[in-house]
Amino acid sequence: MTQVTTIDTNNYAAMAKLTGIASEGTGSKGSTLARMRINHSPILGDESILVKGGTYKLDIPDGPTYYAPSIKIRAFLQRFMYKRWTSDGFVKTLMADNLELDLKDNFGGFNCGKPAGYVKDFKALKPELQELIKQTKRVRAVFGTVEMSSPVDEKGKKVSLEPTPFIWEIDNREAFDELGNTFKQLAKMQRLPVQHPITLNTDERKLQTGGKYYVPVSSLDLTTTLEMDNADQKLAGDFLSWIENYNVYIANAWDEKKQAQMMDEEDSDIVDDLVDIEVEEVA
Repeated sequence: MTQVTTIDTNNYAAMAKLTGIASEGTGSKGSTLARMRINHSPILGDESILVKGGTYKLDIPDGPTYYAPSIKIRAFLQRFMYKRWTSDGFVKTLMADNLELDLKDNFGGFNCGKPAGYVKDFKALKPELQELIKQTKRVRAVFGTVEMSSPVDEKGKKVSLEPTPFIWEIDNREAFDELGNTFKQLAKMQRLPVQHPITLNTDERKLQTGGKYYVPVSSLDLTTTLEMDNADQKLAGDFLSWIENYNVYIANAWDEKKQAQMMDEEDSDIVDDLVDIEVEEVA
């Protein structure tokens, strides 16, 4: 069921929390949304490079993947979460409009195992906890529509693509801050992200190993003000429904893990009791 909402661009105070940028001014498992990310490695053909590294990549669910060196997004809203890769898959938390609270994760814990709050003496922590914290990433999930500049498919062939709704889970620290600074700029002006287009290119970063990766470079267009029509309002409701469904999935997974943990503890207690009985009988 689509969640109905209305984004009133003339009421910043009421809309800032809804769209997930209120904190900027103060310092179902399945997805039908296309996923945006940066493609760091080139796609090679037999004799040439089909798609260069450092391009934006748009994965269409059950469909093709498109690439472009530059994109223009209209960000409707954002949410925050934690995630961490393990041998059993990704640990992910609920999405919220800030990271100032404990967030349930799909492994039955909170914050993907990361301690809540600011850690004053990181080096005093046990090495395994230090490593866990390093592996846990903050995620800025941006929801909006994207227009790709000169898009191509994975074979490097030019394609035509209409503005497409997307989610972009930004977990690179520099990228997280880059988009955050853009939203902070809007928040200081009491403007909503959905009112102004953001153009994104990429910039290369080199690793000590000789490899390289890319980070987004954003340019906010304050000269263009976009209005919300009926289709935009519906899309905003669709994004909120997507987030709600995702959070229900995470909450249900948390409940299942906690129940399993409780059952394991009960089984362990029973085994301990039986061992004590056997020891008493032998004695």
